[in-house]
Amino acid sequence: MSYTLLIKNVRIVNENRVFSGSVGIKDSYITEVLDQPFPSTKDYDQVINGQERFLLPGAIDDQVHFREPGLTHKAEIFTESKAAVAGGVTSFMEMPNTKPKAITQELLEDKYRLAEKKSMANFSFYMGTTNDNIEEILKTDPSRVCGVKIFMGASTGNMLVDNKKTLSRIFKDSPLLIATHCEDEPTIRANTQWARNKYGENPPFSLHPVIRSAEACYKSSSLAVDLAQKYKSRLHVLHISTARELELFDNTIPSEEKNITSEVCIHHLWFNDNDYHEKQSLIKWNPAIKTPEDQEALLNGLLSDKLDVVATDHAPHTWDEKNNTYFNAPSGGPMIQHSLYAMLELHRQGKIRISKIVEKMSHTPARIFQIKQRGFIRKGYKADLVLVDTKKSWKVSRDNILYKAGWSPLDGYEFHSGIDMTIINGQIVYNEGHFDESFRGERLLFER
Repeated sequence: MSYTLLIKNVRIVNENRVFSGSVGIKDSYITEVLDQPFPSTKDYDQVINGQERFLLPGAIDDQVHFREPGLTHKAEIFTESKAAVAGGVTSFMEMPNTKPKAITQELLEDKYRLAEKKSMANFSFYMGTTNDNIEEILKTDPSRVCGVKIFMGASTGNMLVDNKKTLSRIFKDSPLLIATHCEDEPTIRANTQWARNKYGENPPFSLHPVIRSAEACYKSSSLAVDLAQKYKSRLHVLHISTARELELFDNTIPSEEKNITSEVCIHHLWFNDNDYHEKQSLIKWNPAIKTPEDQEALLNGLLSDKLDVVATDHAPHTWDEKNNTYFNAPSGGPMIQHSLYAMLELHRQGKIRISKIVEKMSHTPARIFQIKQRGFIRKGYKADLVLVDTKKSWKVSRDNILYKAGWSPLDGYEFHSGIDMTIINGQIVYNEGHFDESFRGERLLFER
């Protein structure tokens, strides 16, 4: 039986335009995008009056760690996808460093089967790389998997790829996009030894960007770019954290035409190294949050299109795990419930246009990953939509944090926008605090 839905009287943000209009949906697809606020409603089963709120395409997060299988004391696909939906994220791409690691086709497909049963958002999973699984990588279907992930620096799950022959082979022969975590391991080891010699086993958290330095990031990122240029690979460099790395990227051509693209994460836009004094381990991420000058350069890089995508690197740990000394506190934290909120707050502060937020969180991820029929408010595309009220204040607290870990580095912060509704594949999955917990997202497909 067909189901139709009309969202009328909204300000649609799409493809660098903001205009009053309406969106019609049948089953899981957008059937019309109208430049008028009040079309006839007689042909629709349900009508939503947007009351001039903003209607955005759902955000697509290209880098998350949902910890399942094997690390479910930290997070689960269900809990973290639920948090994503509450935050307006309708699709995610999850990393391979779970237990077991997704480094064979069978283990990768196991994760897809889990998501089919548990995920409230649409999903894809990266194929993992090691120094010796190249034959498994080459079997990956580009139309059904988002990318291949290389940890060119230390990683959870012992997935560091540091063999030069292996790196060259992956860059030369990978059948699909290569996503990299770039930090130079020898540099980090040397800096770590210096810190231990000076401070023993309990250095201050403010040393994190010294230990995992700008030099370590640039050395590794530049190596990845060199390899991609040599082999004409499709490279996507994750979580850029320094001003210097911006020189590696081009902004003279559209993102979808680039062979080499880049991502910036919310925490690198939101925090800087002055925040370690208050936040301590809660903002310990890899790569490290760095200086105010780096933070400003990253925002400017986003605005100038040197940086292509905004994501989270959502990587939960329990409160007890994080509440530890420097060397014992793991890196990473939860962000996906609050990523769109944080960007909307930057919009409120006059730092970025709302259409630019949509470009970097919806359009560009869809373009550079070549996601089929998502990321835009277009006729014939999947109806992944978010209704936003930019005149609603609320405060992050333990009572409204949905992550299984139960905490956020943004705890106590007051936002001034509200995500009122999230629609996925034409279904209302989140509506002003209420969830359809029976809903399950779809596997993302790619036009490659």
